[in-house]
Amino acid sequence: MNRTRPTTVIGLVVLGLVVGFLAELTASSLGAAVFIPPLTLPITLLAVSIILVAFAVPIRRAVRGRSTKRIDPFQAMRIVVLAKACSLSGALLTGAGAGLLAYLLTRDVIPGGNAILLTALSTAGAIVLLIAGLVAELFCTLPPDDGDDDHRESVRAGTH
Repeated sequence: MNRTRPTTVIGLVVLGLVVGFLAELTASSLGAAVFIPPLTLPITLLAVSIILVAFAVPIRRAVRGRSTKRIDPFQAMRIVVLAKACSLSGALLTGAGAGLLAYLLTRDVIPGGNAILLTALSTAGAIVLLIAGLVAELFCTLPPDDGDDDHRESVRAGTH
């Protein structure tokens, strides 16, 4: 499985930003209430981030040789897939939160209550999820084997 590329993350952030902003603009122009994320969203995103990194740490220890405990490869693969899903969904939610925030801050009348605070907290939670997903992916990366380097060199030289 390949690690998440920066272009994918940037593309999803931009896509989320555009969709979030246009969704708020459309809802407002149709007379519907704009979307304000609930307080439970950033709390949930933070909890998922903490759990993800906690699952990835034992794999990191086993990969680095700091632990003698054997890691189930299927469990490690599930954690890597979860990490990739968190990084991609974190990027999309970061963009959507930024789009919602941009919409709220560019209005002539600033919404009352804590709408801006809740949107900013949700965007921050999405950023934490994105970072946690990327860190967990890094934790689950295997170091290159010595045999892999020899194989790459022979392929480059055309001897293989």
